[in-house]
Amino acid sequence: MIQLARRQCLALCAALLTAAAAPVTQARAAAPAAALQQLMQEHWEWHMRTLPELATSVGDHRYDDRLSDRSPAARREQLARTRDFLARLRHSVKREGLDEDDRVSYDVFRHHLEDQAEELAFPATATMVLNNKAGLHLDFPQLVLDMPFRTPRDYRNYLGRLRALPGAIDRDIEAMREGMKTGWVTFRSSLEKVPAQLDVLLAGQPEDSPLYQPLRELPAEWPKEERETLARETRETIAGQVLPAYARLKAFVETEYLPRSPVEGGMQHYPGGPDYYRFLVRSKTTTGMTPEQIHQLGLQEVERLRDEMERLMHSTGHPGSFASFVDWLNSDPRFLLPSRDALLSRYRDIAKRVDPELPRLFAQLPRLPYGIRAMPEHQGEGAPENYSSGAADGSRAGWFNANVLALDRRPTWEMPALFLHEAVPGHHLQTARALELDQLPMLRRASWYVAYGEGWALYAETLGDALKAYGDPYEKFGQLRMEIYRAARLAVDTGIHSAGWSHQRAVDWMTERTGMRREEVAAEVDRYFVWPGQALGYKIGQLHFKQLRERMSAELGECFDIRRFHNALLDQGALPLTVLDRWMQRWLAAEKKRRACRGAAAS
Repeated sequence: MIQLARRQCLALCAALLTAAAAPVTQARAAAPAAALQQLMQEHWEWHMRTLPELATSVGDHRYDDRLSDRSPAARREQLARTRDFLARLRHSVKREGLDEDDRVSYDVFRHHLEDQAEELAFPATATMVLNNKAGLHLDFPQLVLDMPFRTPRDYRNYLGRLRALPGAIDRDIEAMREGMKTGWVTFRSSLEKVPAQLDVLLAGQPEDSPLYQPLRELPAEWPKEERETLARETRETIAGQVLPAYARLKAFVETEYLPRSPVEGGMQHYPGGPDYYRFLVRSKTTTGMTPEQIHQLGLQEVERLRDEMERLMHSTGHPGSFASFVDWLNSDPRFLLPSRDALLSRYRDIAKRVDPELPRLFAQLPRLPYGIRAMPEHQGEGAPENYSSGAADGSRAGWFNANVLALDRRPTWEMPALFLHEAVPGHHLQTARALELDQLPMLRRASWYVAYGEGWALYAETLGDALKAYGDPYEKFGQLRMEIYRAARLAVDTGIHSAGWSHQRAVDWMTERTGMRREEVAAEVDRYFVWPGQALGYKIGQLHFKQLRERMSAELGECFDIRRFHNALLDQGALPLTVLDRWMQRWLAAEKKRRACRGAAAS
């Protein structure tokens, strides 16, 4: 009895001590989490103020009348603030004190800060602000598409941005002049195309400008005086401030900048360029792969995919060479559409075919809808199809933007893969799902990593068979051609910036192997010169998703659920691939513990 009473007393004391310790333990666990949440929120608020265009794109409209300051001085201030946030994270938040979910947020936040701090320390970040793929002549008209135009205040915000645009252009000119001093000037082949792009914005009267487009749609129910005032002030601002600023930019490019631009644009030709390129490779792939490893992987993948394309070609009964097959695909009338409306209708038909199949591959789908529209014609015939994300607050849908110009260069057999990449299950599904993950910090809901985002979209193209998107061998060939040119990027991008390839060698090599038109390849190669490393993320990310699927499927056996797997990949928002691996390993362990999978996990 005494022993029993003693044991009962000890058990009761232990229980009381455990109960008393629980609040202390919980408080200790909560302290690092609260510190992390507070620091991430402070950073996000600063991030929105510093990058008001990003704020607009995610649905935060507090800064819709502002533009980012991209001057060298502002970039130096951003670097200092980023380093400060990183130091505070390291010293005020102990990762080991966080639960598993918060550790993911910690890892993403730390990666983001370290990556930004390293990038901002390179001179190119502050000075390489203009090329034929990006700059205020292209970015500002695109920003207009993200802005809301529902209330008079929205139009006043837009007017504020128009009035801020000349100052932003002048700061960009200042940045480029600093780049001229330090040896960081945009590659000539890309820069030569910029004056013609500016001419599109400078042509005609203010009312003809793409920047005047929102004023053509003023609500008829508003007072006439208010509508007339907004229209008049916008015309005057475009005529008196914006167009002269774009004219200054064009004059600067033609008379000062172009004469100093390098003919060879590989990173090895810039001061400190090799170090910058190695950073970009790490940043855009979120892996530790070297340029040499990526180059070899690209060569191998191109060879594998070319063999698969040729087998598919032979299965169609085509009697000629690979080149003749591609020529036929690009020119036969059966693959060409007669009008812009026919092209948009074709994309909408693909959407109607794919949407009902999505639940077969995904356990949960985003609520945010998407639409299909023609991109503005001023973007030109060469602009690729792309996706504009919706807003986190649901006030703006996602959009698949189709280029309806030069229809002879937009064959139907490549349309399904393009749609899967840009819309669903590609960019729209991934980004819309991330924006709806209310339990995550905004940094994670709105983050973007090339290897994750573009890797997912390229992986999405491979889901087309399961989604019944590829109706014949030619559309499947289109998917393979989309994939091989992403594989070719691995070899070409590293070839240019690490192995000394010339522009001509890159174009010749890629044209011969991918089946793409030479003019398409030349435009692609220009892109690799002006966005070093960016093109690497697509194929690296896709292969990573594929390898994760193969490994998880092998370990789970019959209990592998593709729907749950895909949502596990998506439901943490965009992640660096190293962080994604840790998260998916945790998911795998949880799946093995599920009752239905106990037998499979043990086998």
